[in-house]
Amino acid sequence: MQGSRYDRRRFLKTLGSATAATGVSAVLLPVTTEEAKAYDPGQDERRARYKADAADVQAFYRTNGYETLKK
Repeated sequence: MQGSRYDRRRFLKTLGSATAATGVSAVLLPVTTEEAKAYDPGQDERRARYKADAADVQAFYRTNGYETLKK
């Protein structure tokens, strides 16, 4: 029992040291900033796809018990 307790302490101590070293190295790395680039999805990706009266959408609502279809 004594050996396992020592191993656990050594493991946690090593883990804590590694975490601290990683944090310090992340702070010391130079940070570069870039201008964000716009993405044009094109006409095909901007079109509307959801149709509430489509058969698969109706089946989804019916299967999941949504009350939104009752008018």
